[in-house]
Amino acid sequence: MAGRVFRCVRCTSIYDGIVHGIPSQRTLVAGGIIGLDFGVIYEGYYGDSAVAVGVREVSGEAQRLMRVTEQSLYKGIEQLREGKRLGDLASVIQKTVEDGGFSVVRAFVGHGIGKNLHEEPPVPNYGEPDRGLRLKEGMVLAIEPMVNAGGHEVEIKEDGWTAITRDGSLAAHFEHSVAVTKNGPYILSKL
Repeated sequence: MAGRVFRCVRCTSIYDGIVHGIPSQRTLVAGGIIGLDFGVIYEGYYGDSAVAVGVREVSGEAQRLMRVTEQSLYKGIEQLREGKRLGDLASVIQKTVEDGGFSVVRAFVGHGIGKNLHEEPPVPNYGEPDRGLRLKEGMVLAIEPMVNAGGHEVEIKEDGWTAITRDGSLAAHFEHSVAVTKNGPYILSKL
């Protein structure tokens, strides 16, 4: 999808939608999950964040899926310290998700962010600790665990953008843009 321009202001992923959902006139039904993924450009720099929210009364599984996904985001963010490695972040996210009984999407990952929306390095949500790129002060990364209630496999809908779970299970996605500072992680997209 690199090089293509997303035609909407935000991504809206519904129910089994993981990421890159094209907003539509589809009616929301109580019990589902909707993912909202927003980007911004301010003074030449990009920001990126996402949140999953329940549609009215959601099932216990949907609540747990959103809670575990958000927990994995913050546990991953805690690893963003100078000298740590990308694998430290990735392995903590994966462990949190799998210990919760869910699966981490492997087809999409987080990314560096700055003067462009997607920059190096890719930031996976699965992997081994003490592996990968060493983190340095000044790096800014978009950390975004994408988690499925079922298997980790995805498929892309006919619109060429919307990624959904292959098995039709619910999905959740949370994201923050985070700077690595000498004092630890600094969340740039937190309200």
